[in-house]
Amino acid sequence: MAEQRRSSGNNNRWNWEVSGFEPRKSSSSEEHGAVAPPLVRRYSISTASLLPHSDLSKQSLASKVTRLNDQIKLAKEDYLELRQGAIDLQEYSYAKLDRVTRYLGVLAEKTHKLDQAALETQARICPLINEKKRLFNDLLTAKGNVRVVCRTRPLFEDEGSYIVEFPDDCTIRINTGDDAISNSKKDLECDRVYGPHVGQAELFTDVQPLVQSALDGYNVSIFAYGQTHSGKTHTMEGSSHDRGLYARCFEELFDLVNLDSTSTSQFSFSVTVFELYNEQIRDLLSESGSGSSKIRIGSSESFIELVQEKVDNPLDFSRVLKVAFQTRGNDVSKFNVSHLIITIHIYCNNLITGENLYSKLSLVDLAGSEGLIAEDDGGERVTDMLHVMKSLSALGDVLSSLTSKKDIVPYENSMLTKILADSLDGSSKTLLIVNECPNKSNISETLSSLSFSARARNAVLSLGNRDTIKKWRDVANDTRKELYEKEKEIQDLRQEFWQLKQALKEANDKNVLLDNEVQKAWKASFMMQSDLKSENLMLVDKNKIEREQNAQLRNQVAQLLQLEQENKMQLQQRDSTIQTLQAKIKSIEFELKEALHSSEARSTGSLETGPGISSISKATGEGLDSSLVTKKLEEELKKRDALIERLHEENEKLFDRLTEKASLVGSPRLSSPLPKGPVNVQPSDLERNTNNNKGYSVDVAPLPSVAVKNENSVALVKTGSEKVKTTPAGEYLTTALNDFDPEQYDGLAAISDGANKLLMLVLAAVIKAGASREHEILAEIRDAVFSFIRKMEPKRVMDTMLVSRVRILYIRSLLARSPELQSIKVSPVEYFLEKANTGRGTSRSSSRGSSPGRSPVRYVDEKIQGFKVNIKPEKKSKFSSVVLKIRGIDQDIWRQQITGGKLREITEEAKGFAIGNKALAALFVHTPAGELQRQIRSWLAENFEFLSVTGDDASGGAMGQLELLSTAIMDGWMAGLGAALPPNTDALGQLLSEYAKRVYTSQLQHLKDIAGTLATEDAEDVGQVTKLRSALESVDHKRRKILQQMRSDAALLTLGDSSPIQSPSTAAEDARLASLISLDGILKHIKDILMQSSVNSLSKSKKKAMLASLDELVERMPSLLDIDHPCAQRQIADARCVVESIHEEDDHLLETSHARRLSADFGPGTERDVAQWNVLQFNTGSTTPFIIKCGANSNSELVIKADAKVQEPKGSEIVRVVPRPSVLESMSLEELKQVFSQLPEALSLLALARTADGTRARYSRLYRTLAMKVPSLRDLVSELEKGGVLKDVKS
Repeated sequence: MAEQRRSSGNNNRWNWEVSGFEPRKSSSSEEHGAVAPPLVRRYSISTASLLPHSDLSKQSLASKVTRLNDQIKLAKEDYLELRQGAIDLQEYSYAKLDRVTRYLGVLAEKTHKLDQAALETQARICPLINEKKRLFNDLLTAKGNVRVVCRTRPLFEDEGSYIVEFPDDCTIRINTGDDAISNSKKDLECDRVYGPHVGQAELFTDVQPLVQSALDGYNVSIFAYGQTHSGKTHTMEGSSHDRGLYARCFEELFDLVNLDSTSTSQFSFSVTVFELYNEQIRDLLSESGSGSSKIRIGSSESFIELVQEKVDNPLDFSRVLKVAFQTRGNDVSKFNVSHLIITIHIYCNNLITGENLYSKLSLVDLAGSEGLIAEDDGGERVTDMLHVMKSLSALGDVLSSLTSKKDIVPYENSMLTKILADSLDGSSKTLLIVNECPNKSNISETLSSLSFSARARNAVLSLGNRDTIKKWRDVANDTRKELYEKEKEIQDLRQEFWQLKQALKEANDKNVLLDNEVQKAWKASFMMQSDLKSENLMLVDKNKIEREQNAQLRNQVAQLLQLEQENKMQLQQRDSTIQTLQAKIKSIEFELKEALHSSEARSTGSLETGPGISSISKATGEGLDSSLVTKKLEEELKKRDALIERLHEENEKLFDRLTEKASLVGSPRLSSPLPKGPVNVQPSDLERNTNNNKGYSVDVAPLPSVAVKNENSVALVKTGSEKVKTTPAGEYLTTALNDFDPEQYDGLAAISDGANKLLMLVLAAVIKAGASREHEILAEIRDAVFSFIRKMEPKRVMDTMLVSRVRILYIRSLLARSPELQSIKVSPVEYFLEKANTGRGTSRSSSRGSSPGRSPVRYVDEKIQGFKVNIKPEKKSKFSSVVLKIRGIDQDIWRQQITGGKLREITEEAKGFAIGNKALAALFVHTPAGELQRQIRSWLAENFEFLSVTGDDASGGAMGQLELLSTAIMDGWMAGLGAALPPNTDALGQLLSEYAKRVYTSQLQHLKDIAGTLATEDAEDVGQVTKLRSALESVDHKRRKILQQMRSDAALLTLGDSSPIQSPSTAAEDARLASLISLDGILKHIKDILMQSSVNSLSKSKKKAMLASLDELVERMPSLLDIDHPCAQRQIADARCVVESIHEEDDHLLETSHARRLSADFGPGTERDVAQWNVLQFNTGSTTPFIIKCGANSNSELVIKADAKVQEPKGSEIVRVVPRPSVLESMSLEELKQVFSQLPEALSLLALARTADGTRARYSRLYRTLAMKVPSLRDLVSELEKGGVLKDVKS
């Protein structure tokens, strides 16, 4: 209570400025004050002193109840609205599902009809396809099942001149140089003759019909015949820039299969490679180790088993050939005397008829045909040559027999003809490519090779016979015409089939869209129902809790009102008693005054002494009676004061309990009658001392330097958020972006110019900041940039390339700071490019796409649609050839140029391809721009060999054209990626939002896993409990920090159209953390009890209080989880054993011995026994503040340290043990002064009063204030309050 003493004139009366305490009014003025001693000043309490508090409590409780009722009404209204919305949504969902179901039925019926039409169309196409195959086979048969062509290689250096001439396409002329005969030139006819200027591509034009025949189901064999160094291997294998028949034949097969748009047949390919050396078979794929299957080749009487490798694309075919060539070795001399046979096995399954077809294409590189044996050749060489001559002779016999249609064909004469028998006879097609050397030194071998070709060709049935050319040409023309008509009919049917297939695809797409919409509707309905259920449960629980709180508050209000009524009744009784006593006092005083007046009159008027003496004695008796009445009145007033004080304390305790319960249920705290905050201790009785006329107003507050941390408060998350560093440039850009108003500009052009300038300023600021500060400037202006782009996207006035560059900066900044995104791999650039007519690039492009330097993992699961680069070579005309000759440009090195219009067209097509393409956006983000343009340029160089050469330097000109084309594609892609696709944002924005969500989801899941692991660990001791609690609080703090970052990144996370991030549930971890917090409080309480038990003996009351505290801890155990029960039970049991083992003594004996030991304990040894000092500062109104340090020793006693004197000189600090208030209970004022004389003067001034009771009351308050600042003494203060020792202390 705040008390202040004031002087009021000569009567020396006290004025108490406390609400409810008023001075008693004197009945009459004391004119004769010297006659009777002045009465001691008393004060009374009025009933109005409690009315403000009670009225305030009633008003606050009534307002609180009103607010609770309003909240309940609002909650009920919200619940009814949500319930009605859920019913409406459910009805709408059912109606929509009904419509979708009916529409799905219609689509299903249409789909069934389209399937039937497609099957019927395919059934009509199959006979036409078979007829086409038959006609094509008849055409090839008319040309001859065995065809012979002759090819001459160019001359090498120092080989002289040509001895070979080519009169026409079917005749080869050899100049023998023999002058002995009249005509030294020999003419030999073949089916086709190729000169040295003919390349591999032109040669393959005559081989292509045979490849088509093999795909139609007929066996085909192609032989390369000739002497060593005549070009056999080059014809079959080719070079890196001019491929041979091996690669071209398989690529043609692969392309023909892919061009079969009807998809009525399924094809598969396998390859076998073996070498025939000295009539012995060597399988070149047997050592590949791939575990492939084997196949039998040859007749049933004579066959061989070979390993076959399945190939799915030209790349696999090249890989198999490479393995076979490596197995064959590098012995050139052995190559010349061995045959290499590569067979492509073709398997066809007709899906309509169920027919399975098998055919094969055999490519044979024969051994050298030279028959001369040198004298220095060894025996092994001679043997090899003999076997070669035998096999080639047998092959010539077989071909001659086939062309002459003999009944018996000698296949058994050689292993080569045995194996290839099924590829030579019947309806099989055979092509013999005779390779010639054009120099004079090899004329004998050249003539021998031509003789072999003439023998194999057998001019009787050959189309090259001039007599039958016209006949067979007419037959071929008729067949070709019929074939053209069939192909046209097939094309029409295919077009019809494609239309049906496209309609079926559209129907399926609509079906998928409707299915997705149905799923979304179901999902939304389910989520709404679950949300409504959870909301209903929450409202029910909240309503229940509010009802319980309301009932508790009503009960408390009723108790408070009842107690106030009782207090009022007691106060009324006391007031009536006081009034009665005051009336008696007034009557006595009046009688006393009358007696005095009468005695004076008698003493002045009467001369007789006897009556005067008697009257004086009577007055003296009456004075004695008056003193007795006054003493009785003083005792009655003391009792009244004690009662008023006790009622006031009970009133304050009720208000405090009510406030605590209201704060626990989340209600606003009720106003307490006493002010909270620093404790104001003001001496009251001390002010009555006549020696000191000045009072002290003391404010007790802890010093800032030694502030004590409240152990009961737990802060899991910091409320402050981390602030982004600001810079002048960032503040300027943020303001400019936020303040940009399109309405202030005239026209779209002005708006576009202003918006693009702002984006360029953003890019310039990032570039100027440098790599070290790039992340800071991007983070500072991030929200403003995203809001600006989102605001301007619907207007379509921004340069999309600038938008793409800004987006890429933010995504790369996110990648650099997020380890979760480092494992993302994107598809290579080859997946995004393809030629307009032939699909994706060449085999080398495909091989680079899966090279070790790149990951084949695609960003998305669906198939990536490539961007078609539509560039076609220009046809050379006579006019262009003349122009090139005039300009002095060689026609062989001339290539096509790309015009500016074509570049713009490609840029626009690339932009359209990139709009909304997230896979392409990922490629741009994860690949540097220079590297990406280099890859595009490399792909273009490999797939378009006809690009123009400008200038004198051919390579430089080609690079210039490639640079322009790759730049056009890059610019188009960049512009398309920044273009928004309403209602969504651009592809880069969607990718940025997806990456950010992936980062936050990964971090939340990681923290969820850590918290889940920590929540399942057992707590064995106090240290482990603290460690687990700290770890869980740290994880929870990080999780809340991430959620706070997610809220601040709302502009970033709303760029995409995906669902919001779902935070993992942490109910189990939160429950474990709450259990650990409760367990930590229990363990700290046990620790304090053990510290108090570290003595030799205890009083009975204290020991009983300790055991009762342990029992209360046992009752608090249900708030713990089952996993924490063993630790708490073990610690409580150990503490109980320690307390029960301590010796107990009588309370009175301990207090007496304690009072006697006060002087002995005041020595310097107690200072060393204190573990920690807590500093308090008592501010006074007139003197310097009092500084008192307080602590606790091992005996749980309060120890203080302060200056010996208050005034100068203060002297050194002294350390004293402060006695408990119970020790001072029976002491007089003089004994109390003697005890306080041994304590610091500051404590004496704060505690001493005019009376012993006042001193004890002040000392109790001061002791509680000091002890509450020492954590280990707080339980002791609670015990003293329960025991009634600190009954004068306000709680």
